[in-house]
Order: sequence, then C-alpha cells, then structure tokens
Amino acid sequence: MAADLQSKYTKLAQEYSKLRAQNQVLKKAVVDEQGSSASLKEQLKQREQSLRKVEQEMDSLSFRNQQLAKRVELLQEELAAGEVRGKRGKQKAGDSPSQQGLQHQTVFDEDLQKKIEENERLHIQFFEADEQHRRQEAQLKERLEVLERDAGQHQAVVDGLTHKYMETIERLQNDRAKLEVKSQTLEREAKDCRLRTDECQQQLKRFQAELSQQLEESVSIIQEKVPFNDTKHSQFNTLNVPPHNRRHQLKARDVAGQALGLVQDLVPALLNLHTYSEQRAHIYPRDSALEPVSPLNQRFSQHLHENAAYVRPLEDGLLRLFESITEHTVTTLETTVKLKDFSDHFTSYTRFLQKILPYQLKSLDEECESPLCTSALTAKNRELQADMRRMTAAFEKLQTYISLLALPSTRPEALPRSSCSAVFTQLAACLHGLQDSVKDVSKHYSQKATLEQELPTVTQKLRTTNECILSSLGSLTNSTGKVKVPLSAVSFICQ
Repeated sequence: MAADLQSKYTKLAQEYSKLRAQNQVLKKAVVDEQGSSASLKEQLKQREQSLRKVEQEMDSLSFRNQQLAKRVELLQEELAAGEVRGKRGKQKAGDSPSQQGLQHQTVFDEDLQKKIEENERLHIQFFEADEQHRRQEAQLKERLEVLERDAGQHQAVVDGLTHKYMETIERLQNDRAKLEVKSQTLEREAKDCRLRTDECQQQLKRFQAELSQQLEESVSIIQEKVPFNDTKHSQFNTLNVPPHNRRHQLKARDVAGQALGLVQDLVPALLNLHTYSEQRAHIYPRDSALEPVSPLNQRFSQHLHENAAYVRPLEDGLLRLFESITEHTVTTLETTVKLKDFSDHFTSYTRFLQKILPYQLKSLDEECESPLCTSALTAKNRELQADMRRMTAAFEKLQTYISLLALPSTRPEALPRSSCSAVFTQLAACLHGLQDSVKDVSKHYSQKATLEQELPTVTQKLRTTNECILSSLGSLTNSTGKVKVPLSAVSFICQ
C-alpha cells in the first residue's frame, strides 16, 4: 500500500513539474503579447500625432487658399476697374494702354490658374492622407482587439493552470500527510510484529525442547515396554479386531440405505431404457409388422431383451449389502464382503453395455443410410454415437473404482488406507461424468425425436416409443444426479 502511495506521489510530482513548465511558457507568451500590444499602442499614438500634424497643415493650406481666393477677387475687381477706366480713356490713350491691360489680365489669369491647380493638388493630398490614416487606424484597432482577446485567453489559461497547480499542491500535501501517518502506523505494527515474532520464536524453541524430551521418553518407553509391533505388517494387522463404534455403524447403515434407495430408482430407469430401445429397433427404420427387420437390429434386440438379467442383480446385490450392515457388526472395507458381490454384478452390467455398444452404433449408422434420413437427423445420430461411447466409458470407470473398494474384502493389503479417500473422490467424479453423459444423451435424443416427428412416414407407434425413451432418460438423469451425493459421503469408512 505504501509503495502504491509513493508511486502516486511521484506521478503527481511529475505532473506538477509539467504544469509548472507550461505555466512559465504561457507567462512568457503573455508578456510578449503585452509588449506587442504596447508597441501597437505607441504606433497608434504616433499615427494620431502625424494625423494632427497633417490636419494642422490642412488648416494652414485652407487658410492660405482663402487668402489666395480673396486676392483673386481683389485682382478681378481691379481688372474690372481697369477695364472701366480703359473704356473711358480709350479715345485718349489709343491702342497702347489696351494692350498693356491685356497683358496684365493674362498674367493675372495664369497666376490664378496656378493657384487653383495648387489648391486642387493640396485637396487631393489631404484626402489621400486622411483615407490612409483611417485605414491604418482601423487595422491597428482590429489588431489591438485580437491581441487583447488573445491576452485574455492566455490569462484565463494561466489562471486555470495556477488554480489546478494550487489544487495539485494541496492534494499532494494531503497525500503526503496521510502517507506519513500511515507510515508511522506501519512502523508501529512492524515493531509489534517483530516483538510477537520474537515471542513466537521463544515459544517455538520451548515447545521443540519439550517435544524432543517427550519423544525421547516415548522412544524409550516403546523400546523398553513394547516387545512386538504387529501394525508394521499387513498380514498381522488383518488379525487385529477392529474397535466397535455404534455411531459409526448407524451412519454406515444410513448411507447404505440411501444408496439402496437411489439404486432402486436407477434400476427401473435402466430397465425401461433398454426395453423401449428394443421396441424401437423393431419399428425403425423398418417396421417389423410391414417388412423384415435387418439382421443387425434383430441381433441388437436379442441382446437388449436380456437386459433384466444384468440390471436387476444390481438392486439385489446392494440390498444384501444393506442387510449385512447392522448395529452390532463392524463395518470397514475389509468386513463388507457383500460389496464384492455388488461389484461383480456391476461388472457384469458394464460388460453388457460394452457388448451392446457396437450394435447401438451400427443401428444408428443404418438409420443414417435410410432414404428418409435428413442431414439434420444424420448430425444428431453422430452426436448420439459420441454420447453412447462417453456413457459406456463412464460406466467402465465407475466399475473400476467400485472394484477397487471391494478389493480389501478379499485382499486387505491391495488397497492402502491412505489411498481410500482418493478412490472415493474419483468415484464421485465418475458419477458426475456419468450424469453429464446421460444429460447429453437425453438432450440430443430429444432433438432427434423432434426431427423425426417432422418426417412424412413417422407412425404413432414411433412417437409413443420416443416419448417413453425420453421419459426413461429423464428418470436416469435424475437418478444419477442423486447417486453422487451419498456415495461421495461414505469416505468415513476409511477412517
């Protein structure tokens, strides 16, 4: 936990360093923008000064223009007066004064034209200067607004980073305080653990010394007082009389009674399954009432007809085992002789299953070869073949472990007591595997029966037989699900 907090603290410190570097960059950018804004303001101020200077020059030119206009008016008045005087003294002066007046008039006209052109040029310069100033002022104001907006955004980012930086510092300080408190607590706990470890080591040394002394005393007593230990040899150990425990006997009889009840449910399910399978072999794929059954199915039905001779002894053998366990007997694997008889009956039934398995597989192959068999039915028949193999293999494994449990009644040294619990564990696993295989058979046969009902040639007899087989498989599934509980609970017999 401390290492996680330390790594978290290191990560936060790295993030703080990154934020601090970003803050410096943003501060520099804001300072640069502020300097640029100040420079633009200074340029704007200079342009305003130049504008005022131009306006002053314009005012001066306007004043000069007014003066020139007044002078032109005076000259025009003088010209008019001269013309009047010329008309009056025309007779006296003759042609020379008239020419002189015309020359003066031409000079005045040229001077006036020059003044007018200069005035127009000044007006054009003033207008162009005014337009240029307005454009520059608008550009500078627009750029100033952009810079102010960017500066505001940068300032907002700087404020946000500063706030986040302060929050990070506060969180890191809180985490550091918590880590320090936790570190102190862990140090105290470590100190207490060291003290308790020292105490435990001292106790261990004391106990080892006491046990060593007791062992020496026990070895000495055994060597002096026990002349012969018959438990070292299995042949001698079988001659020992096992202790009688009434509670142990009642528990053994109760477990055997439960197993008997479950096998009594299992036997009718197996009988019905084999009987209805025999009936199906006579009606599908060839109905014996209409045409001869194939030699394969005839042989298959003959074997199935013998099923009662192998199934019913299972119930009888377990009933005799249950009756042999009483309150006054001593029940162990060595004394349960009737378990060997049940094992033999189960072995016979397993061999019966091995004998009929090839006929089951060939019969399903024959159904697949029928012209009315669809691809879906063929797929279900293949799945049923695999399920039948697994179910037979599960019975074979179950028979192996039942034979191992029955072995001590005839050969006590053949199954060590240390291996007894492992045998019961494997027996429970086999029962679980048997139940799974029976479930698969029931599921796939149900799907197969549904597909067969869709065939145009299906008969009512076949429908009824399929329903009976499915009912038998359902009973078999329930029975195998119940069997695994009591048989896996009888391991106390090995104690």
